[in-house]
Amino acid sequence: MLKLKNIRKGFPILARTINGHPLVYFDNASTAQKPYPVIAAMSDFYASRNANIHRGIHTLSYEATEAYEAVRERVQRFINAKSRDEIVFTSGTTESLNTVAFGMKYLLKAGQEILLTEAEHHSNIVPWQIVAAERKMKLKYIPIKSDGRLDLHAYHKLLNKRARVVAITHASNVTGAITPLQKIIPAAHKMGSLVVVDAAQSVAHIPIDVRRLDCDFLAFSGHKAYGPTGVGVLYGKRDLLESLRPFKYGGHMIKRVTKDQTTLANPPEKFEGGTAPLAEVIGLGAALEWLEQTGLKNIITHESSLSRHTLVRLRAIPGLRLHGPDRASARLPIISFTLDGVPAHDIASLLDAQGIAVRSGHHCAQILHEAFGQPATTRASLAVYNTRQEVDQLAKALLYIQNKFHGD
Repeated sequence: MLKLKNIRKGFPILARTINGHPLVYFDNASTAQKPYPVIAAMSDFYASRNANIHRGIHTLSYEATEAYEAVRERVQRFINAKSRDEIVFTSGTTESLNTVAFGMKYLLKAGQEILLTEAEHHSNIVPWQIVAAERKMKLKYIPIKSDGRLDLHAYHKLLNKRARVVAITHASNVTGAITPLQKIIPAAHKMGSLVVVDAAQSVAHIPIDVRRLDCDFLAFSGHKAYGPTGVGVLYGKRDLLESLRPFKYGGHMIKRVTKDQTTLANPPEKFEGGTAPLAEVIGLGAALEWLEQTGLKNIITHESSLSRHTLVRLRAIPGLRLHGPDRASARLPIISFTLDGVPAHDIASLLDAQGIAVRSGHHCAQILHEAFGQPATTRASLAVYNTRQEVDQLAKALLYIQNKFHGD
């Protein structure tokens, strides 16, 4: 069981006040706050082990390399990859997805198809649009139901042997709706399609086992999982990583360079050209260790209870419309809503005046908002350190905003 008071003490930023009010941070789907162990790990690296990796034989370089590669093995264990060589460090989910899309494009042919969903973040749409245009392929979108869940019937109708790629989010960053990957992936493989999973939102909330899922690629960012910005992970099955071309070139990712040609290194180094985000990788390792010590089961129990409470409180507000599944068990603790007659940005600004941080806009998911018929929503996304009292503050503040706009 979580000791929430102790959890909160471990996040220094939660002691802040905003506009004279204690901070209530509900923007975790954008970026989560960082616990002391992550901050300390990065500070310690710079203070005692800072050196570039893989290239030096001096002590600091050796220690930095050891620490860096130890995180690769921690990530491997965290998502249950078969080999450490299947773990590529990137700058985040966006770079990971771009690495797959542009690395794979040379294997794709005119007339083949790429399946996306209407719920995808732009980082899992734009690269595929570019690849499809260059390779003269077709993009098809799996529709989303009115409650934000994937239309599985439509998916099976769209899926055929021309579909070479199914690129899909594990959970929507707008509705929190969880994608039933256990139904998506086997069907895609039966048709010969590769499956690319965007796990940016799910990694801190759902246990991920890439071997059980049998996904071909999976991407996530450190900063949404209580780690630092500027670092992410691309998982790929070893044979598939070997088949991809890197889309950035430079130092470290080569075996040999002559005047006429270059021989690339094996994965994962093949995709890690240039100076690595060293301190950020160390911070990622500390974040994953913190998650493991806190316990994902404990986190899920707390967040599920908090999500149920939030849904009940927000449903009671007249004129407020929730977007996403009705059941908390079918979604992550990501709750987007609209309030009749009140622009999303005004809601966010008025909440900030009371110390409550939320996100407003289209959340880099314009296609999904078009499907909902909404230009923007307000999003409250919860994390392990949030409390029922904070949810109650949010509900009270929203009632105040509603009265401010619609009161007599």
